[in-house]
Amino acid sequence: MISKRKISPIGKRTISVLEAELRQRAAERDDAVAREAAITEVLQVINSLRGDLAPVFDAILERATRLCEAVFGNLYTFDGNAFLPVAVHGPPDFAEWFPRRGAIVPPRGAPLDCILRGEQVAHIVDATDTEAYRTHPGHREVIDRAGIRTWIGVALRTRDGLLGAIVVYRREVRPFSENEIALLRNFAAQAVIAMENARLLTETRETLKQQTATAEVLAVINASPGNLQPVFDAILDKAHSLCDANIGWLLTFDGEVAQTRASRGLVDLDPSVVSAPFLPGPAMRRLIEGESSFQIPDISEVKDIPGTPLIWRASCELLGTGTYLVVPLCKDGTARGFINAFRSPVRLFSEKEIALLQNFAAQAVIAMENARLLGELRLRTEEVAELNRGLEARVAEQVEELARVGRLKRFLAPQLAELIVSQGDEKILESHRREIVVVFCDLRGYTAFTETAEPEEVLDFLRDYHGALGPLVGQYEGTLDQFSGDGIMVFFNDPVPIPEPAERAVKMAVAMREVAGTLIAAWRRRGRELGFGIGVAQGYATLGQIGFAERSGCTAIGTVCNVAARLCGAAKDVQILVSQHVAAGLNGSVGLEEIGPLAVKGLSQPVVAYNVPLAANQTTLRVIEGGPSDV
Repeated sequence: MISKRKISPIGKRTISVLEAELRQRAAERDDAVAREAAITEVLQVINSLRGDLAPVFDAILERATRLCEAVFGNLYTFDGNAFLPVAVHGPPDFAEWFPRRGAIVPPRGAPLDCILRGEQVAHIVDATDTEAYRTHPGHREVIDRAGIRTWIGVALRTRDGLLGAIVVYRREVRPFSENEIALLRNFAAQAVIAMENARLLTETRETLKQQTATAEVLAVINASPGNLQPVFDAILDKAHSLCDANIGWLLTFDGEVAQTRASRGLVDLDPSVVSAPFLPGPAMRRLIEGESSFQIPDISEVKDIPGTPLIWRASCELLGTGTYLVVPLCKDGTARGFINAFRSPVRLFSEKEIALLQNFAAQAVIAMENARLLGELRLRTEEVAELNRGLEARVAEQVEELARVGRLKRFLAPQLAELIVSQGDEKILESHRREIVVVFCDLRGYTAFTETAEPEEVLDFLRDYHGALGPLVGQYEGTLDQFSGDGIMVFFNDPVPIPEPAERAVKMAVAMREVAGTLIAAWRRRGRELGFGIGVAQGYATLGQIGFAERSGCTAIGTVCNVAARLCGAAKDVQILVSQHVAAGLNGSVGLEEIGPLAVKGLSQPVVAYNVPLAANQTTLRVIEGGPSDV
C-alpha cells in the first residue's frame, strides 16, 4: 500500500508560480504564433495583389489593430505636405466619419507631427494630457469624439523620405508594450515593402506606356514623311493621356505669332478661336526667353491675366479650375512651338510628367526638322529637275545651233556662220541684191590631166587642192559659193557686209596662188603639168539660199560672177587678173600692173584688167610661171 505524502505550503506556492509562468509562456507563444500568422497573411496579400495597395493596407491595419488590442486605427500616406487616410479600421461610425476629414496637417505635438519631424515611433500614453489637445480645437474634437486616450504611430519611411504612418488607438490609458511596438514596426515595414513594390510596378508600367507611346509616335513620324498633322495629333494625344490632362493644344511658333496645329478637349469651342494665330502670352514669353517649362497651380486665380491669348482664356472657362503646364518645342535654343496641358481638379504636374511632355516636345521638333529637311530636299530635287529640263532644252538648242552652224559653214566663213546663228536670224540668207567682190579660180591643164590620170589619182589631187585652198576662204571671211572640180567661186561682202571687200578678196587670191603653187610644183615633179589662174571682179549681184533642208547653199547670180569667171579663164598660169572696179577699191593697198582692155567671151564690151604681180619672195611660183592653160 502506497502512502500519500502531503505537499507543504511552500511547495504549493512553487507549483503556482511555475503554472503561472507556464501560462505566461503559453500566452507569449500564442501571441508569437498569431503575429507570425498575421505577418504571413499580410505577405500573402502583398504577393497576390501586385500594385493594388488598398487590400494590403486594409489587411495590415486590421491585423495591427487587432493584435495590438486597439479599438481602431488609421493608415496614412504622406504627399510631402499633408497626411491622407487611405485605410480606416474600427467601429462603423468612426470608419465612416474619419475619412471625411480629408488631408491632415498635424498640430504641434500630435503623433503625426512627431513622425513628420523625424521620429520613427510616436507613443502618446494619454492624448488628453498633451499640448496639442489643449491648444488645438480641431485636434481636441477628434480626441473627444473618438474617445481616444492612448495611441501610437509608426512611420512608413524609406531612404528617400517619409511615405506615411500607421496609427492605432485605445480608449483607455494603457501604454503599448514593447512586443506591440515591435509588431507595429513589422507591419510598417511590410506596408513600406508593398508601397515600394507598387511604386516600382507603377513606374515600370508607366515607363512601358511611355516607351510604347514614344514608339507609336516614331512610327507615325516614319509613316508620314513631311506630313506633320498626323504627328502632331499623335504626340498631343499620347502626351495628354499619359499626363492625365483634360485640355491641351500643340502650337507652332514662327518667331512672331503662334498657331494651333493640334488640340484636345476643345470640341465645344468655336473652331475659329482654336485656329486663329495669336501673339504669345506671358507664360509662353517666359519659355521664349529660355525657361524649360512653366506651370500655373490654379488657373482660377489667374485666368484674367492681361495679354493671354483667347484660346487660353476659353480653356480656363471650360475647366473652371485646374492646373496648367506649358513646355517649349526648342531647336538650338530657339522656341519653335509649345505643348500646353490643362487638368482639373488642381493637381501639380510632377517632375516626371514635365519630363514626359518635354520628351514629346523633342519628338515634335524632330518631326518638324525632318519635314523641313524633306521639304528642302524636294525643293532641291525639283530645282535639279528643272535645271535638267532647262539643260536638255539648252542642249537641244545647242545641237540645233551646231547643226545650223554646220550647214552655214559649208558656204560661209566659220565666224560668219556663228554670227548668223548667235543672232538667230537667217533672213540675211533670203534673196536680196548687194554689191559683192567675186573670186573665181581654177587649174590650167586640168582637162588634159583628168583624161590621162586614173580617177583615184584625180580624187587624191582634188582632196589636197581643196583641203589647202578651202581654209583660206574662212580665214579672209569670204563666202564659199561652190567647189566644182578644179573651179572654186568665193564672194565677199555677203551675207554679212565686211569692210574693204576688194582688198580681202585680192589678198585671199594671193594666198591661194602661193598655196596652189606649192601643190602644183610637187605634181610637176611627178610629171603632171598643171597651172593655176584667178579672176577677181566687183559689182552688184542677186544673192540667196538655194537647195533643200538637208543640203543647201548660198549663191550669187549676176554679171559680176561671169566677169570674174572670164577673167579667171583669161589669166595665165600664176596670174591674178582683177577688174577695173576692184582695182579702184584697193586704193593702192596692193600693187597692180595694168594689162588693158580684154575681150572676154559672153560680154559685148571689153574688160579693163589688171594683174597682181608676184612678190619678190614667191620663188615657187616663178618656177612654174608660163605653165599650161585651159583658156
